[in-house]
Amino acid sequence: MADLKSPTLIYLKGVLFVVLGVFAAGILLVRAGDWQIALLLGLAIWAFCRAYYFAFYVIEHYVDPGYKFAGLGDFAGYLWSKGRCVRPKS
Repeated sequence: MADLKSPTLIYLKGVLFVVLGVFAAGILLVRAGDWQIALLLGLAIWAFCRAYYFAFYVIEHYVDPGYKFAGLGDFAGYLWSKGRCVRPKS
């Protein structure tokens, strides 16, 4: 599959991701009907967004500017192969 290059289609893809997320979260909240579930869902979404930002922006701009990641699997492979996984000191 070729890379997506049209700015209009890229924006449309982003909007569709937001619509899908709102739709899925809405269904979960309607089915659960509990404010604690809503709070935990919001916290989980926020935490995963921050982790994604960390994996791409923070690592590429502050830790290893020479490395560009293609996806989360690539990031995991980078950590594993370079011995950069957080390990406790012996």
